[in-house]
Amino acid sequence: MSMVLLHNVAKSYMRGKQNVEVLHQLDLDIAVGEFLALMGPSGSGKTTLLNLIGGLDQPTSGEVTVVGERLDKLKSGQLAKWRARNVGFIFQFYNLMPMLTAEKNVELPLLLTSLSSSQRKRNVQAALELVGLADRAKHKPSELSGGQQQRTAIARAIIADPQILICDEPTGDLDRHTAEEILGLLQALNREQKKTIVMVTHDAKAAEFASRTLHVDKGKLIESARSAA
Repeated sequence: MSMVLLHNVAKSYMRGKQNVEVLHQLDLDIAVGEFLALMGPSGSGKTTLLNLIGGLDQPTSGEVTVVGERLDKLKSGQLAKWRARNVGFIFQFYNLMPMLTAEKNVELPLLLTSLSSSQRKRNVQAALELVGLADRAKHKPSELSGGQQQRTAIARAIIADPQILICDEPTGDLDRHTAEEILGLLQALNREQKKTIVMVTHDAKAAEFASRTLHVDKGKLIESARSAA
């Protein structure tokens, strides 16, 4: 069963008067429960592809189906609601609110739901426990290490129980040891929580944690390999 299905997708932008095509008639099938790494040089189109899968952008042409929804048919307001229900985002820079504690940062997506305050608190506690940060709930980002901040961001990404996690260079700002801890956490979320994960990375070592790696170059998928992870 497919979580993500792209058919004949193209994406182009206007740069001044020039039309720049970033993705070229691209096809992609990502299974439910898969952990996919996207690699490629800067400007290859991998982040554009990630944005299409996460509903942050729409194709110029072609079909993008994610979690059973044709994203290329949705308007921006419908896309925003779809993202809130289905997608968790994890970025290289943690995008935490500096004045809020870890638990309050994690709670933010739940403020848009109808959950009671007590239920939100229980969910936040469970998410922080899952990422190994229950003892740092009352700390603000400035009181946390880089790895702890990224764990907080991951807890925030999974708090609403999304179908798919979209990760853009999630370990790009971390040292090797901390990066491997974060990648191990993502791998556990994939294997134990059955989260479908799509991750852009420049790091071949990071890609080894995924179950499959695709290489993007000049807007096309040029190679596919299975990881031993």
